[in-house]
Order: sequence, then structure tokens, then C-alpha cells
Amino acid sequence: MNILMVLTSHEDLGDTGEKTGFWLEEFAAPYYTLKDAGAQITLASPKGGKPPLDPKSDSDDAQTDATRRFKEDASAQSALATTRKLADMDAGEFDAVFYPGGHGPLWDLAEDADSIKLIETFAAHDKPIGAVCHAPAVFKHPKGPDGAPLVKGRRVTGFTNGEEEGVGLTDVVPFLVEDMLKENGGTYEKGDDWASFAVTDGKLVTGQNPASSEAAAKALLKLL
Repeated sequence: MNILMVLTSHEDLGDTGEKTGFWLEEFAAPYYTLKDAGAQITLASPKGGKPPLDPKSDSDDAQTDATRRFKEDASAQSALATTRKLADMDAGEFDAVFYPGGHGPLWDLAEDADSIKLIETFAAHDKPIGAVCHAPAVFKHPKGPDGAPLVKGRRVTGFTNGEEEGVGLTDVVPFLVEDMLKENGGTYEKGDDWASFAVTDGKLVTGQNPASSEAAAKALLKLL
């Protein structure tokens, strides 16, 4: 199993002066779930190199078994520090793609032409596509083989409007994940705020929030 994980390169939280990026748990939990199942994982990002880490995801109260394991894993840290450029990735070399969240993807990956093309290629070849929390933002523009929005008529989830309100960023983010998925015709579903909830529809897997990271990765594995 060759799996591509795509991380954000965006670090500015709108015009707040604060930093964002990817959410550590949403990378670490899927990374180890997939790696422990025998997957070969390639990490990529729009700019390549080390992607920005959302500092809030590195706080003591945000740590989990997976994040603690990552902090003691020199090879994983090295891989993360040297992500490949997204533009150089060939969808044909991978069996599945997974997007960790954090607020960063709302600004870059949602609009990134290479990401859009990659997702559309995976969809055209009926290969598994996974995204968790804010990363379903990457489905804003991709079309399915029928030319309609990729998520149209499909069961999906992602960071809820209530969760965005809970972190006080409703008026900071460029768009709300829940609203965008609905506007694109997705059949949006959600569990309780902050509880694990993941949805599979065909080869599309989405997770609602950081707590859903492992569940989403396991769902992706089932498709493989």
C-alpha cells in the first residue's frame, strides 16, 4: 500500500496575526494507523519542506498517544521536515490519498490547482480519498467524473459550524466547511461536537474533527 498524505503550507490565521497550519493529532493518528498496517507513506505539501504546525495543536492539553509517539519518533519527524512538493506527485504511484486538517487547508489546499487535479485523478480511477476536520475543504472545487462537484449526492462530514463557533473563528476563516459541503450538494452528516465521527461513501472518507482522525484513517484502510 502506497499512501500519499497531503499537508498544508499555509501558516497565517487570516489577518489575526496568529499562526495556524496542520493539526498535529490529525497528522499523527492517521500516520501511525496507516504505517502500523504496513503502508508506505509519502508526505507532500504545496511548498514542500516542513509544513507549519498549528501551535495550539502542540499544547499540553491537545496531546494524545499518537502525538506523544511522534515526538519520540526521529524518522517520522525527519519525514515531516522534508515533505515533497505536491506538484511533483503522480496519482498513479499511490493507492490512496489522505488529507490531515488544521485551519491551514482552508487557505491553500482548498484553492490549490495541483491538489484539485490530484483529487480528480484519484476519483476518476476510483481510488480512496480521505480527509479529516478542516481538510474536507479540499473538496470545494474538485469535480467527479460526471462533471458535478465531487461531493454532490454523497454522504460527507467535516468540522461543524458549531465547532468553528466554539473556537471563535467563524468570522476569520474564508469559508465554513459544513456550509461549503452542503452548497456543493453533499449530504452533510455530523455527530456530537468534538466526538469521533467518520463517514464513508464509496471511496470517499471524511472525518468531523481531531477526535475523528484515527477513525477516518481506519475507514480508509478498509477500502484498501
